[in-house]
Amino acid sequence: MPLVRIDHSDARSNSQEISEAIHDAIVEVYGIPVRDRFQVVTSRSATTIIAEDAGLGFDRTDPVIIQIFTQRGRSDQTKQNLYAEIAARLAAVGVAGEDVFIGYVENGPQDWSFGFGRAQYLTGELAVPSAAPTA
Repeated sequence: MPLVRIDHSDARSNSQEISEAIHDAIVEVYGIPVRDRFQVVTSRSATTIIAEDAGLGFDRTDPVIIQIFTQRGRSDQTKQNLYAEIAARLAAVGVAGEDVFIGYVENGPQDWSFGFGRAQYLTGELAVPSAAPTA
């Protein structure tokens, strides 16, 4: 049930491949159902994306900014595994490792409404997903 926002420049013509690569990585590492997919993909002018190196000493050429909003509970190692899997799958569709930027935000079941103005995890309409796997 992660909500994933993906921003990239309009110079990239493979939005669908980028979107699929990120989703496939999440499915693989987190073991979520394939149809548990919520993504917002935005292609924008390169001048509207500023992502420098944070002092790590490399240059980005055409960054892909990924924001993942999900429920808390996964281990730091699982998150590291996810970041590596996303980078590997994006490399396969032409996104260089230095151009992958991921922000990860955790929250709880009370922070989600999937429609109708209700928090379905709290009302019991949806089962609260487990954080497994943790490896």
